[in-house]
Amino acid sequence: MASLITSDTSEFAGALSNGGKLAGLDVGTKTVGLAICDAGWHFAGPSETIRRTKFTKDLEALKAFIDREHVVGLVVGLPLNMDGSDSPRTQSVRAFARNLAPLELPVLLWDERWSTQAVERAMIEADVSRSKRAEKVDALAAAHILQGAIDALANLPDPQ
Repeated sequence: MASLITSDTSEFAGALSNGGKLAGLDVGTKTVGLAICDAGWHFAGPSETIRRTKFTKDLEALKAFIDREHVVGLVVGLPLNMDGSDSPRTQSVRAFARNLAPLELPVLLWDERWSTQAVERAMIEADVSRSKRAEKVDALAAAHILQGAIDALANLPDPQ
């Protein structure tokens, strides 16, 4: 089966059978933050952070997470420029998403322009130390990305 990669929430929802857990990915140059949501797409929460090494090892770690959590689809944060255009970083994340094809899961590319800043601001307001913020920001950013996507998916018109 060919993997679907889309920015269209309706197309993504159509590729998923009947709900199921989704994983959010905040893809950085050194880490991939992971988040998970419930099968009913109500709540997203941070899960873990994968330290990036070689892509084959990163893919193995991601596959283990997907198998353990019974994930049916992936939401990958897409770091667009503030004007909505692509940057070199955006191209890198699109390539990462294409390389997830062996997982055979639908992928939703989700605009993540404000995710890391929003999470950082919330942690500063909660008086989280700089070192604690550094270790948690990637998974929290992934949860922020995933929550935005599942909120959009929940507001799609019923296909019947």
